[in-house]
Amino acid sequence: MGKPKHERRLSESEAMAVARNLRVSPQKLNLVAESIRGKSAEAALSELTFSKRRIAADVKKTLQSAIANAENNHQLDVDRLFVAEATVGKAIVMKRFRPRARGRAGRIMKPFSNLTVVVREREETA
Repeated sequence: MGKPKHERRLSESEAMAVARNLRVSPQKLNLVAESIRGKSAEAALSELTFSKRRIAADVKKTLQSAIANAENNHQLDVDRLFVAEATVGKAIVMKRFRPRARGRAGRIMKPFSNLTVVVREREETA
């Protein structure tokens, strides 16, 4: 006896990958995620490869993981995949302090983010 089987949240033509606690603010991460939303998986990978932003490498790893999940776990066709969703969320925020003038302290926020990438297989067009 164990727990009952958890229902699948995604449809049969979708696969997902999640990256947690990425060391970047959600606002900066969303700029990169926005650039791949709705694109084919191949085009999104090439865009992330040549992006100048530091976090693009982590987004690329997450997208590659979602593509691998689609291929190996759900038997989807890799050539027909596109990025259906790329959502960004807030994670923890480390708070640090710097000494300032007259005995005060300046607060430094070091935010972390979560990234969820969902890839979907395109329907066959006749």
